[in-house]
Amino acid sequence: MVFEFITKRPLWINVLAALVISFLVLFIFLQTLNFWTNHGDYLRIPDVKGKKIEEATNLLEKQGFEVLVQDSVFIDTLPPLAVIKQFPDPDATVKVNRTVYLTINRAEAPIIDMPNLIGMTFRNAELEMKARGLKLGDTIYVPDIAKNAVKDQLLDDVSIKPGTKITMGSVISLVLGAGIGNEDVAVPDLYGMPFGEAKVLLDANFIQLGIVELNADLRNDTAAGYIYRQNPERYNEERKINRIRPGQMMDIWLQLTKPERKIDSITRPLPSAQSDY
Repeated sequence: MVFEFITKRPLWINVLAALVISFLVLFIFLQTLNFWTNHGDYLRIPDVKGKKIEEATNLLEKQGFEVLVQDSVFIDTLPPLAVIKQFPDPDATVKVNRTVYLTINRAEAPIIDMPNLIGMTFRNAELEMKARGLKLGDTIYVPDIAKNAVKDQLLDDVSIKPGTKITMGSVISLVLGAGIGNEDVAVPDLYGMPFGEAKVLLDANFIQLGIVELNADLRNDTAAGYIYRQNPERYNEERKINRIRPGQMMDIWLQLTKPERKIDSITRPLPSAQSDY
C-alpha cells in the first residue's frame, strides 16, 4: 500500500515531501541538541584538595559532577584518604556532568624494601631515601678513613639489613665516617685472639678492619680463626709501641689453631713502653 501511494503520485511531489520530512527531522534534532549536550550550562569546579574523599565526593556530586578516584599515593604529613590532587583544577569552568578525577592519600603506609645505603656518600644516601619515601633521622659520626660515607643504617637505633620490609615514611639514622681522627692510640695486640674478640677490640678503638688473610685450613670460616699476624705490628723495630689513628685500618692473618707467642729479645718491649697503651 505504501509503495502504491508513492508511485501513484507525481515525482516532484515525492521529492518535495522528502525535503519537507528531512527539514523537519533536522529541525527537531537541532532543537533537542541543546538539551542533550547541556549547551550553555557551565559550572565552576570547587576546590576539594585537602578534604576527605567522602566530603569531596558529596560536594562535587551535589553540584552536578561525576567523581572518579584515579590514583592513590602516600604522604605521611597528610591525613589518610585526603584529596591530594584533582583534575580539572579548582575554579575551572566546565559543563554539567563533567567527571572530576581525584588522587587521594592512602589510608595505610605501603610496605617497601630497605635500600642498601652502606658505602654511599651522605648526599647520595639522602637522595635515595627521599626517592623511597624514607625520612632522615640522626647522623652519627665515627672515625673512619672514608669521610661522610655511610657505615651503617639504623631503624629505632638498631642496624637494619638491606631488603628488610619496612613501612614508607620510616625514620632511618645514618652512621657516617668522620675521617681519620687527630689523636692517635696505641696499636692493639691482636696476636692469638679469636677473630670475634679482635673485631670487638678494633671497633672499640674505632680502628677499621682491613685485609683479612685466611690459611687454607680455615676454609673461609673467619669465626674459627686465630690471629697469628697483624699489620701494623704492636711494636716497631725499636721495641716501642706503634701508634695508629682512629679511622685507619689494620690487616690481620688467621689460622685454625691458636698460636703460641715466643718471647725473645726481639718481641719483648722496652720497660718504658710497657705502660704505653
